[in-house]
Amino acid sequence: MAVFAGQGDPKRTMTTLWRAPLSGAATGPGPKRGLSVDAILTAAIEIADTAGIEQLSMRAVGERLGTSAMALYTYVPSKRELIDLMYDHAHAGVARTYQVVGGWRAAAVQWADDLWSLYLDHPWLLQISFARPVLGPNEQAVLESLLTILHPVELPPATTSGLVTSLFDLVRGAARTTAEARTAAAVTGLSDADWWAARTAVIAEVAPDFAERFPMTVALGAADVRPEPAADQPYLEAAAERNLATGLSLLLDGVEAGLAVS
Repeated sequence: MAVFAGQGDPKRTMTTLWRAPLSGAATGPGPKRGLSVDAILTAAIEIADTAGIEQLSMRAVGERLGTSAMALYTYVPSKRELIDLMYDHAHAGVARTYQVVGGWRAAAVQWADDLWSLYLDHPWLLQISFARPVLGPNEQAVLESLLTILHPVELPPATTSGLVTSLFDLVRGAARTTAEARTAAAVTGLSDADWWAARTAVIAEVAPDFAERFPMTVALGAADVRPEPAADQPYLEAAAERNLATGLSLLLDGVEAGLAVS
């Protein structure tokens, strides 16, 4: 189920995201604090990475930090704001600048690889809906770095917008398949090989005319274009990696072809 960002108080969320002083807040010396927003976010991300975002709660974060949930509310008003802050904080791990010595295309591929790695390091990020951005500085920096890579290409604004969206969607989609492939066997109790073997055997019984009904599918399957997985790597994960590389290549080929005729 998708988790929608931006459900907390807008003023408190954006103020904390951008580390800006909260207008109207009291000034002067106050009680000594033993926590920080960054420490809370680090603990929360560790919980999401190891146990899943479903196990995230203010109480769980407090216990991880050796304190109570109430002690966190001075820094983060609620779990709703916490999710926004975690999402943006995780994006700090993506590079801010990319060398374009090898050309904009190589830089774009590197950007995609970095985003792919981020999603696989923190698969819970893929549960945060892309429909409503967090609008934090680190998330914005990831977008800015891609726009900087594409700037020398001088595409029309509408084309740039479509390309950026397509690149994000391509990476997120491939990463989501990979993240799910990594957990499928543990969740279902069946390996990929056993799952496919069981169902293809049944299809042969219930749809003996499968080849006649779906000849293009059968022809592609007969070509055996499956990638060779690494040791202990699920087939779907290997396929997602290959498909991401193929999709990037085709998408960027299209950009270069358009530039050639413009």
